[in-house]
Amino acid sequence: MNCRWRSTCTRLLLGWALLTSAIPLASTMPAPRKGKLPHDLAEILSRMNETAKHLRTVAASLEYTKVTVLVNDKSTEYGQLFYHKTKNPENPEIRIEIQKPESKVILFKKNKAEIYLPKINQIQEYNLEERSGLVQQFLLLGFGSETGELRKSYDLKFLKEEDLDGDTTALLELTPRKESIAAQVAKIRIWISEESWLPVQQEFFEPGGDYLIARYTTVKVNRAISSSTFEIHPANGAKRVKMN
Repeated sequence: MNCRWRSTCTRLLLGWALLTSAIPLASTMPAPRKGKLPHDLAEILSRMNETAKHLRTVAASLEYTKVTVLVNDKSTEYGQLFYHKTKNPENPEIRIEIQKPESKVILFKKNKAEIYLPKINQIQEYNLEERSGLVQQFLLLGFGSETGELRKSYDLKFLKEEDLDGDTTALLELTPRKESIAAQVAKIRIWISEESWLPVQQEFFEPGGDYLIARYTTVKVNRAISSSTFEIHPANGAKRVKMN
């Protein structure tokens, strides 16, 4: 895997993990149980699992902030996310549409990734079949997956209760069990809302110390999304390039 692909793949897969879990409670989902949070990991995962079962589609504004520790650099991308759970939950359709600072569209569909770069009118195609194991490990963070699967891939720890922008959360830390995941992500921290029992923020730490923060706002769950959303619509004359 070349450096360019590895960097792109890492950020995209991390993005998947973030958006799989940062979905606020919708009226179509079961109401959270009342009372003080039992600081028990099994109970927290149980409540997360109940809401995840009802997930069908997601549309949200997204904000990714990448922090490079060595040079003290911080960069943020802003855009939109669209998610659709297909009949095969292992292959959902995902569209990440970055609007700022530079426009691009990232589409995951049927074990393939496409990246459309309007500035040069080019579509880069990546075959993900040989990397499906890595993709699926990130998807276990909540895109309709059973939280029991989460335990198979990560060592889980409840750290503390913390207020995050006025939302009381339970902070969890996930450490990958498999070397293939640990090579990309050293650990993950997830802030779980005590009201919705879904994450409101996640941080993904790379082995070298750099990390990615994700926040999701204006989230709409289980609304109809046009099938054309999960297609690339380039300008005339766009060039397709197979990257692997």
